[in-house]
Amino acid sequence: MKLYNDLTRRKEDFIPLVPGEVRFYVCGPTVYDFFHIGNARPFIVFDVMRRYLELTGLKVIFVQNFTDIDDKMINRARELGITVPELAKRFIEAYYEDADALGIRRATVNPKATEHIPEIIALVERLIEKGHAYAVDGDVYFEVSTFAEYGKLSKQTLEELQSGARIDVDERKRHPLDFALWKAQKPGEPSWESPWGPGRPGWHIECSAMAIKYLGETADIHAGGSDLVFPHHENEIAQAEAATGKPFIRTWVHNGYLLMDNEKMSKSLGNFLTAREMRKSFSPLAIRLFMLSAHYRSPINFSDDSLKQATAAVERLRNCWVALQEAKATPSASPAGRGDVLSKEIDRLTGRFRDEMEDDLNTAGALGVLFEAVKAINSALRETPPPDAQSLKEAEAFMLDADDVLGVVGIGKEKDSGPSDEEVEGKILQRTAAKKAKDFKQADAIRAELLERGVVLEDTSQGTRWKRQI
Repeated sequence: MKLYNDLTRRKEDFIPLVPGEVRFYVCGPTVYDFFHIGNARPFIVFDVMRRYLELTGLKVIFVQNFTDIDDKMINRARELGITVPELAKRFIEAYYEDADALGIRRATVNPKATEHIPEIIALVERLIEKGHAYAVDGDVYFEVSTFAEYGKLSKQTLEELQSGARIDVDERKRHPLDFALWKAQKPGEPSWESPWGPGRPGWHIECSAMAIKYLGETADIHAGGSDLVFPHHENEIAQAEAATGKPFIRTWVHNGYLLMDNEKMSKSLGNFLTAREMRKSFSPLAIRLFMLSAHYRSPINFSDDSLKQATAAVERLRNCWVALQEAKATPSASPAGRGDVLSKEIDRLTGRFRDEMEDDLNTAGALGVLFEAVKAINSALRETPPPDAQSLKEAEAFMLDADDVLGVVGIGKEKDSGPSDEEVEGKILQRTAAKKAKDFKQADAIRAELLERGVVLEDTSQGTRWKRQI
């Protein structure tokens, strides 16, 4: 497999450090709110990268953190009148609900920053001892000028980085780009005891400490959105490598932005849509297919039309699967070898699917191959006599493997026959009652639950109508 390594700016053969095992770290959410669909893109893309590596027989140790202490967490908890731990618990649970619905497989480990304070403090102490960090007034800063390779990920010098960065003026720092490893407690903030007084960790040190704990001092892959290249990932490299003297990450991969009206989607710009809101209108399968319809390093533009197209594409995939199952259930009178044409096509497409996935995770190309298979299967099923049982079995195996990687058909492990008609009608009654009681949160939850299971609700002047997506 070849992956584009942002550290070297070229595609490279991906060879794990430990044969048969991949150590993979992905930056997770700051849990102060529901994650938006811009965040959903890296979660889905790197879920697919992990799935493909596992399909090839590799053991993947997949670590995705939760940032559960920082300025955003503190400010949001104050707004809501709750504690930071209560806020974190609420939105970690919400993350799992939304991620599970989108078919994002659970990480091997989801470490929380607040549960790794001893490891963080130990790493900061190590940096001070080696002359890479300094304490001032209870704060501890990393001194960027002591790390000769600072800027090697973003490919910029200290001067270039300084001119392009938003930097708070702090005369206590030795260099404007020096960044906080430990922050002294301010009145009313959560804190932990440390050699420098009560305080809390800086954002960057959390990921380095947790990655080293679970993956060792050198890991295979570190992934995240392209907005994290600087300062977050640049700082992770500096502090980890300054402490250990070893390469921190061998392959850095970053996804392109999700755009809304051709602008980057972000909470700071206010042009965002949460994954939870999006699931009220579109199925998780359609959302996944949309996210994978462009190469992960390219930007992708969100629109209702693009999601409607993705919905129609998912329907085509699932209709093919249903037809394939019906054909398998019908004994074929075909002579042996009658399915040779389909078998040969499936064999050819299996190779092409792997080629696309191994070419820097080209999910757009892999989806194209999957739809070629659908065309071939549909064409074969229209033939008289139909394909033999062996060729149908091979076609089924191809679709199962493709979906095990992409997760856009909803078969295999994600199979759900859907609710019965009676269950749907009962849910609609519950939703109607919730709306009358002005419990719109419950009404939305029922709608989202049914959509996840393939049932679309439509509110009309005559009442609520429903239909199955398949």
